[in-house]
Amino acid sequence: MNRFVLRQSFLLFLTALIWGVAFAAQSAGMDYVGPFTYNGVRCILGGLVLLPCIALLDRIRDRRAADGEEAAAPVERRGKRLLAGGLCCGLLLFSASSFQQIGIQYTTVGKAGFLTAMYILLVPLLGLFVHKRVGLQVWIGVLFAVCGLYLLCMKEGFFLGRGDALMLVCAAIFSLHILVVDHFSPMVDGVRMSCIQFWVCGILSLICSFLFEEPAIPDILAAWLPVCYGGIMSCGVAYTLQIVGQRGMNPTVASLILSLESVVSVVAGFLLLHQTMSGREVAGCFMMAMAIVLAQLPNRNKA
Repeated sequence: MNRFVLRQSFLLFLTALIWGVAFAAQSAGMDYVGPFTYNGVRCILGGLVLLPCIALLDRIRDRRAADGEEAAAPVERRGKRLLAGGLCCGLLLFSASSFQQIGIQYTTVGKAGFLTAMYILLVPLLGLFVHKRVGLQVWIGVLFAVCGLYLLCMKEGFFLGRGDALMLVCAAIFSLHILVVDHFSPMVDGVRMSCIQFWVCGILSLICSFLFEEPAIPDILAAWLPVCYGGIMSCGVAYTLQIVGQRGMNPTVASLILSLESVVSVVAGFLLLHQTMSGREVAGCFMMAMAIVLAQLPNRNKA
């Protein structure tokens, strides 16, 4: 593994670590504010955090280029592609985070983390629509995932919990988000695109909060800790690390590393929220973990 791949993998691992803990923060935030209010405030906060970062990184990049230490990054800092990438990512992030934030009210942090990680199966499966062959191990992984979901989610017969279904929709949208990031990240400035997506997601979320909720400043202030973690760490830091870390990486490999958030979320739910899981649910999580790993094993038959 060369230094570039190692660095990108480490950035994506940090993203997974931050996102895994964020499930606990999101669940705690629901004790004070509604889902749209939480997402709106944290995304706006994430966008604000990145503004000085963009200015600082520009100065560093331009100074190094002027000194001849390194060539200026061959990415677009402004223009239609940057705007298109930010808008697409922002719309997908708004949709996915809305389903996630609403769904997490009706399920546990551990289950939310594992169900969200279903994007790791959906990313390679969506490749079928662009005529990319999928290895046999992926289909076996899907079978393991279905069995794991049955143990994890089906409490009475074939009943699928409301929160579980919302999390699966969230996973599908996040898989599209990963593919869109993969498309735009080599061409545009990652930090700028991340900032644009937060403003788009934040504004849409705040509009929905005023339409469907009753946001109040005292409630937001009472939720300052989970909101700050969600805004500064989960949004400002982690989503930016995802965009920067995915540059030059295979999207399926990136999704494998990002899926480690589900493992972190289980540990965080246990340590921070004192949530427990039954033996049946643990077995379901174990099967889903096997499916996630199996689906990403190298395929000897190249497409």
